[in-house]
Amino acid sequence: METFGARLHRAVTERGPLCVGIDPHPGLLARWGLPDDVDGLDRFARTVVEAIGDRVAVVKPQSAFFERFGARGVEILESTIRQLRESGALVLLDVKRGDIGSTVAAYASAYLDPAAPLYVDAVTASPYLGVGALAPMFELAQAHGGGVFVLALTSNPQGAQVQRARAADGRTVAQTVIDEISQLNAGAQPLGSFGLVVGATVGETGHDLSRVNGPLLAPGLGAQGATAADLRAVFGSSLPSVLPSYSREVLGAGPDPAALRAAVERVLADCRGVLAD
Repeated sequence: METFGARLHRAVTERGPLCVGIDPHPGLLARWGLPDDVDGLDRFARTVVEAIGDRVAVVKPQSAFFERFGARGVEILESTIRQLRESGALVLLDVKRGDIGSTVAAYASAYLDPAAPLYVDAVTASPYLGVGALAPMFELAQAHGGGVFVLALTSNPQGAQVQRARAADGRTVAQTVIDEISQLNAGAQPLGSFGLVVGATVGETGHDLSRVNGPLLAPGLGAQGATAADLRAVFGSSLPSVLPSYSREVLGAGPDPAALRAAVERVLADCRGVLAD
């Protein structure tokens, strides 16, 4: 079975280094002239998929903005995932799940088992019950060619208090997460299947990402304040592994499909210019 890392490497080679989020929050629905209900959600998601699903390497639906509408919203999320996969995009579901034992195993089954209605290529996960607690998620991902992106250094200012706290061995919590994910990816070719989330707004991190051998998802670009040029300071020599992630910077160009595609081309050109340096 082809690994997620291999599929991601190929998708980025063919379509370019870009992840676009689908974040249908109320303000964005209103900006598009859509009602803040399941019909507006459905029209929003379908428009995004039809406009960019066949040209972006990775698309990242934010589960919470679908879940807030209950069963109908989750049904639309299932449909959105199917449409994206049919368009050839890899689907990274932003759920930030993290738990222990049978519960984290259930989360893994919900998203990383090919038989599940919400089956996706990869998910985001929170490591703050211990990276080892996510083992069932890593194992199921590996068994079915999936991926997991673990939070390490996030864009929100509140994250630093926990992520930059130091353990008894002198490493920060974030560096511990980085090191454990690096071990999971050791020896993988052309790219490991377990990634890290490192915000594009965090600046020079003082953390060692050189041995990760996996994808580095960089949210915070565009509306959250970071530019493609900021990736140099954050990632340094690890730039070739970076997967830049935009949401509102692209989605704000809608609802015109041509404008959405133009926004994708613009941010992709910015990212290529930096990552090719």
